Amino acid sequence: MTEVNPQNTPARIVVHEIGHALAALSAARAHNRPLIILSSTGAVRSAGAGWWRELVAQSRESMPEQDAEWILDCGDEPGMALAALREGVGTIALNASEPIWSRVAQIAARCDASVLKVDRTGALDLVGSNNPQRDCNLYLSEGPDDVAKPGVLG
Repeated sequence: MTEVNPQNTPARIVVHEIGHALAALSAARAHNRPLIILSSTGAVRSAGAGWWRELVAQSRESMPEQDAEWILDCGDEPGMALAALREGVGTIALNASEPIWSRVAQIAARCDASVLKVDRTGALDLVGSNNPQRDCNLYLSEGPDDVAKPGVLG
């Protein structure tokens, strides 16, 4: 049986602004962890695909050495998902039933993009965080049993 190293499992962090994204990227680099950056649920409706595209571009420009998978959540709105694809968003989350989900995924593939169904269980959501850098570092320091590593807390 192959054991999964939790340090190789991508951390999932929900961001709401550029400061959150930069904190997540910085913490992932410091902890040498792969990273998935998620928008809030339905962010395509509230913030827009253009906002997400620019947040990703500015974050990549600020920290080009740290890679991440960026996922814009389109809720259950296939029309908004298609608009995000037109805006050039590379990966979207869509909570739609068949055959709608498959049809959007086919269109995404033609755009060199992908559509996912996202499980947010265990993800760190930075909404309301007063210190996103600290919160990201603590989140990425946790072991497989959600116990902080020795020395992390001081």
